[in-house]
Amino acid sequence: MSATDNIKSDIRFRVYITFTCIFLFGCAVVVKAFLIQAKEGPRLRSMAREMHTRFDTLIAERGNILNEDGILLSSSIPEFDVHIDFSVIDSTLFEQKIDTLCTCLAALFPASGKTAEQFKEEFVNAYDNRNKYYLLSRKLKYYEYEALRSFPIFNKGKAYGGFIAEPREKRKLPYEKLARRTIGVFRDSNITGLEAKYNKQLKGENGRRVVQKATGSVWVPVEGSEVDPQNGKDVITTLDMNVQNVAYHALLSKLQEYECQYGTCIVMEVATGKIRTLVNLGRQKDGSYDEDFNYATIPTEPGSTFKLATLISLLSDKKINVDQTVDIQGGRRQFGNRVMQDSHPDARLGEMPIWKAYAISSNVGMAKLAEIHYRDNPSKFVEHLRKLRLDKPTGIDLLGERRSFITDPKSTLWSGTTLPWMATGYGVMITPLHTCMMYNAVANYGKMMRPYLVSAIREYGRDVQTFEPEVLTTICDSAAIEQLRKCTRAVVTDGTGKGIESPYYTMAGKTGTAQVADKGIRYTDGVYQGSYVGYMPFENPKYTICVVIRTKAHSAAYYGGTIAAPVFRMVADKIFSQNMGAWSAPLDSMALTGSSVIPAKAATAATYDVLLGRLSKKMPVVADYRNTMMQLVTDSNRRSEVVPRHVYRGVMPDVTGMKLKDAVYMLENYGLRVRVVGKGRVQAQSVPTGTRLIKGQDIILQLS
Repeated sequence: MSATDNIKSDIRFRVYITFTCIFLFGCAVVVKAFLIQAKEGPRLRSMAREMHTRFDTLIAERGNILNEDGILLSSSIPEFDVHIDFSVIDSTLFEQKIDTLCTCLAALFPASGKTAEQFKEEFVNAYDNRNKYYLLSRKLKYYEYEALRSFPIFNKGKAYGGFIAEPREKRKLPYEKLARRTIGVFRDSNITGLEAKYNKQLKGENGRRVVQKATGSVWVPVEGSEVDPQNGKDVITTLDMNVQNVAYHALLSKLQEYECQYGTCIVMEVATGKIRTLVNLGRQKDGSYDEDFNYATIPTEPGSTFKLATLISLLSDKKINVDQTVDIQGGRRQFGNRVMQDSHPDARLGEMPIWKAYAISSNVGMAKLAEIHYRDNPSKFVEHLRKLRLDKPTGIDLLGERRSFITDPKSTLWSGTTLPWMATGYGVMITPLHTCMMYNAVANYGKMMRPYLVSAIREYGRDVQTFEPEVLTTICDSAAIEQLRKCTRAVVTDGTGKGIESPYYTMAGKTGTAQVADKGIRYTDGVYQGSYVGYMPFENPKYTICVVIRTKAHSAAYYGGTIAAPVFRMVADKIFSQNMGAWSAPLDSMALTGSSVIPAKAATAATYDVLLGRLSKKMPVVADYRNTMMQLVTDSNRRSEVVPRHVYRGVMPDVTGMKLKDAVYMLENYGLRVRVVGKGRVQAQSVPTGTRLIKGQDIILQLS
């Protein structure tokens, strides 16, 4: 083979190799294109669409929580975090308007302490650095946001003015601490109270829409792509904020006086089971008190208030009549290897009617009756406790209710002394709400009602779901109820609760004092639970009130009649006065009865001057008719006069019942910003009476 043939053969071989490589490469490209199209195509197409279109979530507006009077208890208000994208602002616009913008900002945010020159210096530096996400302010209120977006430069919007507003929803409680644990706190995690229980109804359903990228970083909604959000429904609660306010301050005053660990106060409507008031206050590390836990649903050993359950069992089984006698043996008796004694043993005390033993809260008397009649069949006694539903959840519409406990006679915990001690409120753990339900059943002539906090779910002003009163059980027959009513009334007239009897209305109930042994606390540590539970008025009961307070170790005061009964009285006074139409002194029975009574409200001296002038009566001389508050009062001889009403600077006054102009004039003089809802006289105020005021603070007045 010639040299020429070799060269040709070599060239041909190289051509074949090159062609083969090109062919294989082409096949690889085709295969890869097929794989991309078949396997990765959907993902890549989706990525391409996302670069030019996206789904935006349209947040549903959360519903409000109101009470049955229409007073707002929890609502959502918008807040805004505002940033600035300096990279999109035209240099000419920036130079022309920066001075005006900074002057406006200094006027809008005086609390920042920055002058217009300081704002300008910061903005110039951020502009030079082309800062795309400069933080201007957080948590702006809506009116601040509206003012800000109207300022020079910012009024050009996001694309040309760099104005970036990030809205968020903040849950606001107009009454702040009042019923906060019950109403609940709404946050990203750990929602509490009614906010948690009715979260599904309140939150609504979010909508969405498709937006398409236009010029720059502007996204434009695609027409017809919107799915509107379904706003949340409103929740209507049974709480009465007037009574809640009094219960809060009454309970707080006793907790502070004796440095107690915690306390709870429940007000239940007898006929329906509606919870009208629920206060829960716990002591904090700094000595203050806050609504930190729902103590009304935490089981404890109830002490002497449980003696009602013992009487219910005995009367239901026809074992006793309360006019029969029991020997309390001086308030001291041995059961098995343990000695029981009354809180105030007295060797002179022996035989007495059973109602009297209950009235003076004799431990020995109640324990003897249980021992005599149920010693051979303790399961029968426990069966009655279960019929009273003391071993079941109360059914209240709040999450987190803890399980109660009753010692079973068949368990290893049962001993020869369990029965007599259980008859006096030990060896059983129930919640204050259980106790309230039991006494409410006596007040309701045997019908035990399910406690509830929400009466309706409302949408656009129309009730879409209502909750009706529910009878859980009948605790005993009418004959037994009459004897139980006699015993509870005797507590107030002849027993441990007679110190709180009112001259204006009747009441019945029971004091309770229990040594505490739970959560690492021993009986010997000297921690007590004082309680008082009762109903009023006695003849035709309307409300049941339960107060439970846990003391500090070795407290000087721990009896229920000392620490809990006064709170009951203060709350009962408020309920009575509110229903009768007059209440002239805080936390006291000063209301007058009779259908012809007209309540006297506070007003300015100028207003009273006009009123008395029309009645041809003399008006007392005051220095300042516009700024002096007056009120008509009546002394014990039914003589009436108009006197100055004490108003303390720096402390929130009670403006309920006042004319709007008088209330606004007074509050604005205090430096408050007043918002008004409704028409008529002031029915409620968002800042509780007695609260320390801060100048510039917002207050909402609900009118009748």
